[in-house]
Amino acid sequence: MIKEIQDYFSQNSSTYLTYVWEHLSLSLFSLLLVVLIAVPLGYLGYRNAAMKQFATALTQGLRVIPSLGVLFILIPFIGVGRLPALIALVILGIPPVLLNTIVGFSEVPAILLETGIGLGMTERQLLRKVSFPLALPHILNGIKLALVEIIASATLATYIGAGGLGTLIFTGLGLYRFDLLIIGGGSVALLSFISMLVFDLSIKGVEHYEK
Repeated sequence: MIKEIQDYFSQNSSTYLTYVWEHLSLSLFSLLLVVLIAVPLGYLGYRNAAMKQFATALTQGLRVIPSLGVLFILIPFIGVGRLPALIALVILGIPPVLLNTIVGFSEVPAILLETGIGLGMTERQLLRKVSFPLALPHILNGIKLALVEIIASATLATYIGAGGLGTLIFTGLGLYRFDLLIIGGGSVALLSFISMLVFDLSIKGVEHYEK
């Protein structure tokens, strides 16, 4: 098995790097869209009770939708390729970021906000200098969870021609090539682990800075 894996990398290193780039670019762009959607919506949910109920209901609704099901639903309308995969991954990534953003802002001590108001801070200054920095660890944790889920689920993009490391996994399944399964699955697991490590270090750094 080790020899087969070595032979694959020696003969297909450029192809492998292409798969990794496709997987990473799709995952990171999906995460960017998730953050742009979920963080502002989470802040609005924190500020407004009706919006909070809507955000919570939206999150619960999105969580019951399987990403593979979304892919197949979108095919008749959008076709195949990266766009339907991107939409499915964004839908998958919104819930953890949205919920953690609401929790993060909700747990900012009221005494600090009152102190800021007493010092003459505007609402924008309170958000920038008090609320957001204190909520950031929760937000980063939500982003970490979303990225891990997105990286793992991006393997399904292969089904609709969006490329990525899922190509290795499904090719391995079809051809009974365990070396491809190990390379593809191991690469996805490694990317997920690195993502978790980077965000864990970032969260610790933010918490240490706040202290």
